[in-house]
Amino acid sequence: MAAVCGLALVTVPGSAAPAPQEVGANVVRVAEFLADCPYSHRLPDDPIVAPNLPGASHMHSFFGNRTTNARTTVQSLLAGTSNCNPGVDLSSYWVPTLYVNNQPVEPTGTTFYYLGEGVREDITARIQPFPLGLRIVAGNAKATGVNDPSSNARWSCLHAGQVAPSKDFVTCPSGTMLESYLDFPQCWNGRDLDSADHKSHMSYPVGGACPSTHPVPVPKLRQVLRYPVSGNPAGFRLASGPGYTMHGDFFNAWPEAELARRVRDCINPIIKCGADGRPS
Repeated sequence: MAAVCGLALVTVPGSAAPAPQEVGANVVRVAEFLADCPYSHRLPDDPIVAPNLPGASHMHSFFGNRTTNARTTVQSLLAGTSNCNPGVDLSSYWVPTLYVNNQPVEPTGTTFYYLGEGVREDITARIQPFPLGLRIVAGNAKATGVNDPSSNARWSCLHAGQVAPSKDFVTCPSGTMLESYLDFPQCWNGRDLDSADHKSHMSYPVGGACPSTHPVPVPKLRQVLRYPVSGNPAGFRLASGPGYTMHGDFFNAWPEAELARRVRDCINPIIKCGADGRPS
């Protein structure tokens, strides 16, 4: 895992450390665009897991679309407004709220990267946009421990690479920030916008390719949250439980033509783009 997301990084075979590559004079060869979506609001709602049931969930912190609640639909997101940069991203993103000594703490850095990494380059060239209304849950709110394979979020410290990442909270030195990284699955079954467990319609790649059951490659969504806390994590908890229960929800409401442009111009040709979807 790269220590810092958003830099021009690609993985060099046989090396744990990413290295930058450039195409031409100014274009960095990384398949990426991003959306910076600050904290918007908190509600004990989950329109994917508990639709139309206000208050039925543990507390969630929402980012992006300002209208998200238990009754959210594709139509309500498209009719809503967003605090993302770019504002055209009307999608909704949410995670369990972090509590420190029983007080809610919201991240001050919230970036959602759309990436083409994780699959072979010939597959990156075939990545398709998410279908409008796609819903994905990554991680597991009911994970049983750090050895639970369904727990795939990682905690680390900003500017403190000496602290090894962990599935549970880590102790960050004073002056640093607690970070959470979570990669969403990037292979779709090509049919369903959701599934009963909110996961089966999606899959992670196997051996650099999408499995035959989920043949459609889509962008890898990487959620990076930075919380303004450090020190002993004994007083830290998520609304869902310990650090290893970190999970993320994504409800896609990108305008279809705009998302298709970004996939075509940034991800397929392996070009690093910024929030405006242009080479950065």
